[in-house]
Amino acid sequence: MNKIYNPQLKNWEEILKRPTQTFDDVEETVKQIFKEVQRKGDKALAKYTSYFDGVELESILVTTDEIQKAETEISQDLKEAIQLAKSNILNFHKAQKTEKISIETTEGVQCWQEKRPIQKVGLYIPGGSAPLFSTVLMLAVPAKIAGCKEIILCTPPDKNGNINPAILYAASLCGVTKIYKVGGIQAIAAMTFGTKTIDKVYKIFGPGNQFVTIAKQFASQNGVAIDMPAGPSELLVYADETAVPSFVASDLLSQAEHGKDSQVVLVTTSKNMLNDVEEEIYKQLEVLPRKEIAQVAINNSKLIFMDSEEEALKLINEYGPEHFIVCSKNEDYFLENIENAGSVFIGNFTPESAGDYASGTNHTLPTNGYSKSYSGVNLDSFLKAMTFQKISQKGIQNIGKAIELMAEAEGLQAHKNAVSLRLNTLKND
Repeated sequence: MNKIYNPQLKNWEEILKRPTQTFDDVEETVKQIFKEVQRKGDKALAKYTSYFDGVELESILVTTDEIQKAETEISQDLKEAIQLAKSNILNFHKAQKTEKISIETTEGVQCWQEKRPIQKVGLYIPGGSAPLFSTVLMLAVPAKIAGCKEIILCTPPDKNGNINPAILYAASLCGVTKIYKVGGIQAIAAMTFGTKTIDKVYKIFGPGNQFVTIAKQFASQNGVAIDMPAGPSELLVYADETAVPSFVASDLLSQAEHGKDSQVVLVTTSKNMLNDVEEEIYKQLEVLPRKEIAQVAINNSKLIFMDSEEEALKLINEYGPEHFIVCSKNEDYFLENIENAGSVFIGNFTPESAGDYASGTNHTLPTNGYSKSYSGVNLDSFLKAMTFQKISQKGIQNIGKAIELMAEAEGLQAHKNAVSLRLNTLKND
């Protein structure tokens, strides 16, 4: 790993760069596939499923029989684990419900806000070597609580044209409406434009690689909302001498094994901790089944020593990690002053894996520094806040003159007239 000691402020931007391709590198591929899916629909989906996933399918819609078969293919222990995780996620997201907010801003002027579900949502679930059935729970559970009418799910098939049974089980358990065997850029394009088989949705959720991230940004340029730019996974750990080096190393490796373009960072004020964690990383790395993937990510990662907690925190806020673990005798200082992080994990016995699976918080989080301006997925992600107002005769008399003056000052005479007509009617009455 790259060891860095007390980097100067002017070098922070360079050392904190993510190992990702630029937008330009990916844009042309995404643009080409989007255009083809828009023009050719299901035919284009078949072409790219064959090209990227190596399989030709008679139908991309998962059948009831396939879902029922999947339930028999996973162990009872795994089913119970999924059910436990679902329960915790359900409890945490149900607690996020808010009541209608209503206020009389001026006598006779009643304003209120209510939240309504997004009717059609699309969930993207990465497949491949690590099929993320946990992400099904993270997205479908709050969508169901919110009351979304249509919840469709797209995920890539394997070489035999099948979907991982745990994904199908979780989707069925959480009330997903339809499941499609389609992945990557073409899945995002299908949910953006709609095809004969796949309905167009109003908002797309879910993580993915750099191609999926850029595809989602293209979707947002074509009238479909997205949850956030969520690309390759990342983790930053702050650890002082009170941390357990083997724990810290295991957390860093848990994110490194996600993909070769993942990034993990250790920031510490203890040189002994830095060296001990590095030693543990290479020890644990040797026995990982996904060693080859994790090794590439580790090569792109950093071990950073800072002289003070104050400078360490400034650097962490500048990085804006997706996941932030803090193991410190002064944890309150970090918790009170962290400004940019997707999700925070506190203490030696709070592994990032808990948030990935079963603690109840959502693991669909902003990456690549977007935690500076985006929240992770939550219940409100599946809702729209609508405002209402009702004005009585007394109310329009109370605010009418102000509206007339402001509309006239902006040169919008019809706006003024809409109020003046009402006021004159009341005056004549």
